[in-house]
Parts: sequence; structure tokens; C-alpha cells
Amino acid sequence: MITSDEMAVVDANAEALGVPRKQLMESSGSAVADAVREVVDPGAEVSLVCGRGNNGGDAFVTARFLSEYEVAVHLLGREETITTDIASENWEALQSAEIDAEEVRDSADLDLGDPDVVVDAMLGTGVAGALREPAASAAEAINDSGATVVAVDVPSGVDADTGEAEGVAVDADRVVTFHDAKPGLASLDAEVTVADIGIPEAAERFVERGDLLRLSRDPHSHKGDFGRVLVVGGGPYTGAPALSAQAALRAGADLAFVAAPENVTREIQGYSENLITRSLSGDHLAPEHVDDLLEQAAEMDCVVLGPGLGGREGSLEAVREFLGSFDGLAVVDADALQVVPEVDTDATLLCTPHQGELVGMGGETADDWAERADLVESFAADLGQTVLVKGAYDVISDGETTRANRTGNPGMTVGGTGDVLAGVTAALACALDPTEAAALGAYVNGRSGDIVVDDHGYGLVATDLLEAVPDALWPDDD
Repeated sequence: MITSDEMAVVDANAEALGVPRKQLMESSGSAVADAVREVVDPGAEVSLVCGRGNNGGDAFVTARFLSEYEVAVHLLGREETITTDIASENWEALQSAEIDAEEVRDSADLDLGDPDVVVDAMLGTGVAGALREPAASAAEAINDSGATVVAVDVPSGVDADTGEAEGVAVDADRVVTFHDAKPGLASLDAEVTVADIGIPEAAERFVERGDLLRLSRDPHSHKGDFGRVLVVGGGPYTGAPALSAQAALRAGADLAFVAAPENVTREIQGYSENLITRSLSGDHLAPEHVDDLLEQAAEMDCVVLGPGLGGREGSLEAVREFLGSFDGLAVVDADALQVVPEVDTDATLLCTPHQGELVGMGGETADDWAERADLVESFAADLGQTVLVKGAYDVISDGETTRANRTGNPGMTVGGTGDVLAGVTAALACALDPTEAAALGAYVNGRSGDIVVDDHGYGLVATDLLEAVPDALWPDDD
């Protein structure tokens, strides 16, 4: 099954993979026409009640496929208010074909006649809540018609994810839904057909720009609503934790803190006035810092553990003790990764190893990305955490859901791009579940590299990516 939000992501990913939405609409309309043919014989009267979005567009296509029937199309609204270009094009195709099609500008003007079948195409899976006019009155008219009702994707007024309705809803006899079943349809007293409309498996497998639809912001948001990120690292290195913290800000986190040894905090602060540093005594992370770090972490939405940390045993022991007592959310990167398999933790971890670090954690890898994906899935299941394995094809898995990302380029082998990835992923993890955050983090990080390579070629450096992250977070028409 697939939720309505996830279906929107997959639909957009299919388009990004080269399958036009217009082609999907053509297949959807054909599938609905097939369902009508199964209900009544040629010559029967079919009324199609259509909304102004793509659900209505599907039905416009259906009408063209039903030339052997007496067809009447009722558009709820004016044609100039049709909301998508492809639906508008299919409405115009009805006019060119001289198919009976009318605008219904007032719910009182809807006259279904005496049809044998009514096709409900008012609202699709992306709409929830009580029906408004004229759809509410139209739903009542459909229910009172006595005709067999075929709903497109989901009966209007029914929540595709829950099967519930807030007020009046269309009482469908049959539902033709697309690509995969929707959770809410299982509770309906209707025959449900799942139609294959040509969305490739890759639209769910690969992370694409449709995944950016997962990101949204309430216009009434306040400071802190989108996350506080704490980066724990530094000592041997200063650039890595600064990169991660700046990347978290560029990816939408509201505040980014860096907890680092006192000998490097001023240097880290000097990278950007946007960072908030917190000093730890000494010149490296040590077990005596753990209690302080746990107090700091309790105030955060996500912790990034590892950038610039180094492999000193005292630092690794501090990581062990921290994870052993931590029950929040953490992105684990770099040297900190090696201790994860040996720690019993209540924390939710998102681990970001490259393939060498994966092997060091006890995992396996392979040259073929699909084979590697299976190995990563098995390792993530055993680990009980989410794993993002960096490579030409990034592989993301929590042991159940496995994705692959193809953004990025060979210029990103330069040092620091993994630190940017860790920060971006942490910011996204403040709002998304770990697997979604990891998948989208890999996509945004790689896309940032693809944006800057046009200007810098393979001479790009990690700081170049920081400027590109905000642009990479927005979908485009490329």
C-alpha cells in the first residue's frame, strides 16, 4: 500500500525519470474506461463529474475512450480555473472532439440526467477534509442517482489514508486506484481495482526531486520549529565540525551548536558568526565530557557525532559512553562510526559511512550497486539502525525500506563533502523520519555538488556546496 503523500512523491519522481504526467493521465483515463466497460454495455449513458485538478483530467481522458457510450462530462467550475496544464489540455481535447462537456458554475445547475454509470472524478488522493460546494452537493446528487458509481482513485470526500469522511462523501460501487492500493480503501464497501499506469519501479527505488515534496513549512512557524542541531567533534580537525554545523543551517535547521575541545572552539567560531560554540576542556573529546554532552543533547532535536573527532581511544570511549546513555536522535559519521556496532543504545541512529567505513563496522560491500543495496539492507536490519552508505550510488536502508541516490559527481571525492552530508541529514532528520532524512540528505548533498561543478569543475571544495544547499532543496523542472 502507499499513502497519499507518498503517492505524490512517486508521481513526481516518475516525471523526473522521464515519464510525463500527461502519459500517466492517459493511462489512468484508459483504466477508468475499462472499468466502465466492465459495468455496462456500449450504448449506455455515462455521466462524468469532474473536478478542476488532475483527478478531473483523468476523467476527461476517460470520456475520449468511451466513444461507444452516451457520454456527458460535467466540470465543476469554469474551464479557465482548471488547475493544471495537462488537465486543461485534455479538457480542450474534449471540445475538439465535440464530446458533450459542460461547465457547472453553480451546484444547483448540475443535472446528471438518468445515467447508468456515474464516474466520480471530483477530488483525488491529495485532498482531505469535508467536501465544499459545489462538490458536496454533487456528491449527494451522485449518491441519489441510482447509477453504478465508479470513483477515480478514491471516492470524493473519503480520506485515502484513513477511509474516513468528514461529512458527505461519494458512495462508490467501484474504485479504480492507480499504481498501488491506498490504505483507506480497504475499509470501503466497494470493489477496488489497482491499475498499473506505467510508473516505473525506479520511481520508488531512486531518490529524485519528488522526494523534496516531503519538505513543507507552516507559514505561521516560529524559531525552533525546524530543529536545533548539536555537532560534537573537532580536536584534531576544525573544518569538519564547522562544515557540518553550517550545512545544518543551510538545510533549514534553526540553530546549530558545535561542542568541541577548548583549544579549537574559537577557530571553529571564526568560520561563521552563525555558529554557537560550546567548549570542552582539553584538546580532545574525553569520557569526562559525556555528562555535559548529554545535558546539551537533551536540548537538541538531533546530534551529529564524529566530524573531525579523530580516532584517539579516549575520544572513542567517550562516544561509547555517550551512545550508551543517549536516547535521542543522532547522525554518526567519521571515526565515531566504528564504535556503533559494539554499543547497546536506546538512541535512534543514522549512520553515514563510506564503503571502507562500512566494512570497518562489520558490513559488506560490492561493486554492483544493486548487490550492495541488498548487503546494506541486511546490515541495517542486523544493526537495527538506518545506514547511508556513500558512493557513486548512495544506498540508504533501515533494514526494511531501501533507496538509492544517483546525484553527485567525481569532484565530490574532495575532503569535507561527507561533513556537509552529515549536517544536511541532521537538519532534515529534525523534521523527517531517519530513512527519509537520509535519502533526501544524500540527494540534496549530491545535487549541491552537481550545481557547483558547473562553475568549478573538479576543482570544487566542500565549502562551495554550502552555498548550493538551499537551491538543492527546491524542486525545479530540469
